[in-house]
Amino acid sequence: MRQTTRLLFLGLVIIALAHILDPWAYEHLRKQGVYDKDFGRMLRVIGYLPLWLLMGLALWLETRDRRRALLLALVPGLGGLMAEVLKLLFRRERPGPHDGEYYFRSFLDQPWSTKALGLPSSHAMVAFSGAWVLCRLYPKASPVWVALALGCGITRVQAGAHFLSDVAVAAIAAYVVVEFSWRRWGPRPA
Repeated sequence: MRQTTRLLFLGLVIIALAHILDPWAYEHLRKQGVYDKDFGRMLRVIGYLPLWLLMGLALWLETRDRRRALLLALVPGLGGLMAEVLKLLFRRERPGPHDGEYYFRSFLDQPWSTKALGLPSSHAMVAFSGAWVLCRLYPKASPVWVALALGCGITRVQAGAHFLSDVAVAAIAAYVVVEFSWRRWGPRPA
């Protein structure tokens, strides 16, 4: 319980700091054409759900460990689905159309559409969901997994598609999704 409280507090601090830094990030981190180069495209693809389905398949073909392969293939999808649900609840639009200002869509305006909603970033949530699963499966390589997900999130900010806080909320929410999934469906101790 004590560790959960600390993690919750840390997550809230990260989200608060990201909100404070949103205006600065919108002004200074945007980079026209971030996806025109291979490195930017590679990082964006980390948040692309079919990549995780293929990685789950590859893990299953290599290990025949169905449980781990399904976690790697399906938990990022669960993260992406959760991102869409959270968008419908938070209803904050993307920064571009509002020149970096927060704008919240009314619940009466397109109540079931996530088009133009940005909080949390779906790409970042898929990327971080996959990364947190990989951190559980292969903890020694955790810095690599987290760096890839963070890179995906930063490119979303650079593209002007999301606020920094959209990415922070996605990372924290993805962690919660993975913790729940791991406890429910993770590998059982031998």
